[in-house]
Amino acid sequence: MTKLSVNINKLATLRNSRGGNNPDLLQAALDIERFGAAGITVHPRPDERHIRYQDVYDLKKIITTEFNIEGNCKEQSFVDLVLANKPTQVTLVPDDHHQLTSNHGWDTIKEQDYLKSIVQVFKEAGIRVSIFVDPNPQMVEAAKETGTDRIELYTESYASQFLKVDKEKAIEPFIAAAKRANELGIGINAGHDLDLHNLPYFAKHIPGLLEVSIGHALICDAIYLGLENAVQLYTRQLQ
Repeated sequence: MTKLSVNINKLATLRNSRGGNNPDLLQAALDIERFGAAGITVHPRPDERHIRYQDVYDLKKIITTEFNIEGNCKEQSFVDLVLANKPTQVTLVPDDHHQLTSNHGWDTIKEQDYLKSIVQVFKEAGIRVSIFVDPNPQMVEAAKETGTDRIELYTESYASQFLKVDKEKAIEPFIAAAKRANELGIGINAGHDLDLHNLPYFAKHIPGLLEVSIGHALICDAIYLGLENAVQLYTRQLQ
């Protein structure tokens, strides 16, 4: 079964908006695990507008499921943070410094030499590595050459087209990329704008999908449904 890793950035955003510690990020992470999630994801950025670097150290001490840290590995502070905490997985995302949210995958062809060197840094530390990529078989093939353990398919285009065009057309490039990853022996993760409506179809049709990382939609659903119910509804979509 595909695992659900819950991105808790939005809970940190809410906390930071008023100062103090409400909601309690650490307790929320523990509760999300207790509610059935298989992992916790954070995406710290240099301005610490949501997840703070100290949060990562604090979360590392308490998380008992898989811990996934996403971010731009061209920021040395991010590399140092990951190496200091040794999460289960690091997901390399090519964010710009002040980018609102992730909006593209790596060009694994142009950046292959750099990615190969940084992947090695993390793997030598015993950390599983995933590279954020667009659904393009060529990018998957080049990712393989970096030595990465997994790729994470950037699913915004699927999500934006899911209700607007034929579902089969929306998911077609993702199936092609996933099949190529399977042929090459690379693990497959996915994330960005997946929700209760588009997740079941995606999970059903992507061969070898190991993990989805979902934050914004799940936290929005939790406002109406409650956090426990939302986590459990998402995990059911993956069964």
